[in-house]
Amino acid sequence: MPWLKGMRTEMARKVVIGVTGSIAAYKACELVRLFVKAGWDVQVAMTAHAREFVTPLTFRTLSRNPVQCDMFEDPLAWKPEHISLADAADVLVVAPATANVIAKMAHGIADDLLTSVALATKALVWVAPAMNAGMWENPATQGNVAALKSRGVRFVQPGEGELACGTSGPGRMAEPEEIFRAVSGSMS
Repeated sequence: MPWLKGMRTEMARKVVIGVTGSIAAYKACELVRLFVKAGWDVQVAMTAHAREFVTPLTFRTLSRNPVQCDMFEDPLAWKPEHISLADAADVLVVAPATANVIAKMAHGIADDLLTSVALATKALVWVAPAMNAGMWENPATQGNVAALKSRGVRFVQPGEGELACGTSGPGRMAEPEEIFRAVSGSMS
């Protein structure tokens, strides 16, 4: 059938990118761009604190999809939005992931759209932490990371270097290319 020539015969994989309130939220823009360029269907879920750093309009433009920010917005489908996103995702990527959101995920706290999606999804979950070195090295954070890893959550380890707070150490969110390679490689 000549009209099929050049058309994709399979559905695009769907990634939900959860963006939290970190200065590293600007790096999530490039991560979205990389997934879109590779042909993925990208949905973005933002926390209220993430919107202090990057606007939903930026992610809507880059992802070519509506951005979900609130549990109580009018849903785009008949299901509540957190369930629709959780069910549709092939993979959930939380990048950047603050210590707060990592703690919520580890303890099953679902008090916003993103943490509700994380709790409801059966998809593979990847986390790219971003925080101050003291927060990253804190035994509470490391315990939360260990708990999530024991449940199958995968991590793209943070890098070391100069942090937004003016100190240096571990806690820089991994570069978007590294996160993209890890996630897309795990889906092959």
